[in-house]
Amino acid sequence: MVYTNEKVKRLLKSELVKRGIRTSDLVILLNNEGLNETKSSITSKISRGTFSATFFLQCLSVIGCSKFEIDNNISNLSIAAEPETEYDEK
Repeated sequence: MVYTNEKVKRLLKSELVKRGIRTSDLVILLNNEGLNETKSSITSKISRGTFSATFFLQCLSVIGCSKFEIDNNISNLSIAAEPETEYDEK
C-alpha cells in the first residue's frame, strides 16, 4: 500500500476531529511539551501533508492517541473537516 501525503494528513486530521481538538489547541499542547510551534506552522504542515514521522507521533501523543488503526481501506477515508469555529486572529 502506498501512503501519500494526503492519506497521512487525513489520518492526523481525523484523530484531531475525533477528540475535538483545534489547531490552536494543538499548538498549546505541543508547546507545553517544549516544542516551539506556531499556529501558522502547524496549519501549513497539516495542509500540505508534509510533516515528519516525528511530528506526526508528537501530535498523536499530546492529543492522547495511544493507538489507531491503519487498514486496507485507508484510501476510502473521507476528508476530515475543520470544526466550524471562529479563530482568534491575534
